[in-house]
Formats: sequence, C-alpha cells, structure tokens
Amino acid sequence: MTIKSGDRIPETTLVKVTEGGPEKVSSTDYFAGRRVALFSVPGAFTPTCSAKHLPGFVDKAGQLTAAGVDEIACTAVNDAFVMGAWGKSAGVDGKVTMLADGNAEFAKALGLEMDGSRFGMGTRAQRYSMVVNDGVVEQLNVEGPGEFKVSSAEHMLGQLQA
Repeated sequence: MTIKSGDRIPETTLVKVTEGGPEKVSSTDYFAGRRVALFSVPGAFTPTCSAKHLPGFVDKAGQLTAAGVDEIACTAVNDAFVMGAWGKSAGVDGKVTMLADGNAEFAKALGLEMDGSRFGMGTRAQRYSMVVNDGVVEQLNVEGPGEFKVSSAEHMLGQLQA
C-alpha cells in the first residue's frame, strides 16, 4: 500500500550522512517534532537527479526554510558513502541532509519503490517529494515514470506558499 497525505511515516532505519561518518537513524525519531521537506531520487549521480533535483533543493533551501520547513532531506537507494560523496560534489553544505536507504527498506515501507532492473539499477525509490510534519505526511508529490515536475523544489515551494 502506498503512503498518502495524512498517513504517519512508517518505522524503518535510514543512514544519515554526517561529518563523523554514517549514523543510523530511526525514521520515527528523525521526523518527530519538526517539519521536514523530503525528496527522493532514483539514484545519486544520475542525470536528472544531479542536474536538477538536488541542485533545486540546495538553491531553494533558504526559501523553503522561510516557508516553514525545519530541515530538507534527500533520500535514495544508495549507501551512505555514495550519498555523502554526491552531497559533497553538489555542495549541500548543511542545506540538505543526505539519507541513505541502501536496502530500499524505507522506499518499500512507503510503497514507493520501483523496479529499475531494465536499467541495471535493481530496486530503487520512485522520484517524489513530501512535506512531513511531526511524522505525518502533509503533502505528497509522486512523479510519473520519467517525469520531473511535481517533486521539484519549485513545486514544493509553491505548495508551501499557497
């Protein structure tokens, strides 16, 4: 079953990229007591993800924060070391928290996994964005296959300002 607005984020473990190395975090604890702008990409260093998705959230970080977001986070079905290297190369510099979902447990728990086997990528997360307020999905934007519209930072900012 796919998560929807009004649902609580399911309990799984993610790996947060920190300066001190990978740190396991409970999804319940991570989203508790604050408003998080979360976006998911099919893979770190992939074309649309690297050229548009992650840079859009880095560029709009100040505006998203001004619109009531406490933290911005990016997740992908990659390990914490890849997510860390991608974040560093994209200049996230504390603007976006990188969350690794190496085994796709979070994506599966949300019902937002996809089969990327025909591209040699195995199980991945769909491209989406959501606003999570104290562990509850406030807004959910899931892209159609091959699209990049509703999960962008610009689209989310428009929703938050409406």
